[in-house]
Amino acid sequence: MFAAAVILDPAKPIRGLNDSKVLSPDRRAVLADRILERSIACAVAAVDAFWIDRINIYQASRLAMKQAVGRLSVSPDFLFVDALTLDVEIPQKALIKGDLRCASIAAASIVAKVARDRVMATWHEIFPEYNLGSNKGYCAPDHYKGLESHGPVAQHRYSFSPVQSAARLGQARLF
Repeated sequence: MFAAAVILDPAKPIRGLNDSKVLSPDRRAVLADRILERSIACAVAAVDAFWIDRINIYQASRLAMKQAVGRLSVSPDFLFVDALTLDVEIPQKALIKGDLRCASIAAASIVAKVARDRVMATWHEIFPEYNLGSNKGYCAPDHYKGLESHGPVAQHRYSFSPVQSAARLGQARLF
């Protein structure tokens, strides 16, 4: 689970910010570079599969967002958060579909997704049988096939039912 926090600089606007899910990977990468160059502050945090299994995906998302905010080099005066609230002493507003309504949330979503994609590309080199380079860990048909054939690895979320099923077959690998 990756999250980012971004403080945009109003003097350095970035055209094309949008919901990261509707942007192509190449466009997200270009925008992520612009966000890093032009923002006042930007930080990324990640919560690994072990913690997601332990505290659930929702709480892991909140934790990653809180950590990203805490890593900003400049403390924000106010937070716009995508659909949830964080346990921080900073005034905030949760926005449903925030990445469509708020440039800062869109920017954070783009930076987080690019960071995630880069990590998944690295994992793809280590575990090519899951095709993580193209499906980014979502259970696409080839990912299911990798789970069935090779079992899960430590990077998989064992609380996810297809991973549990593959692990029950006794095929889990630690690395």
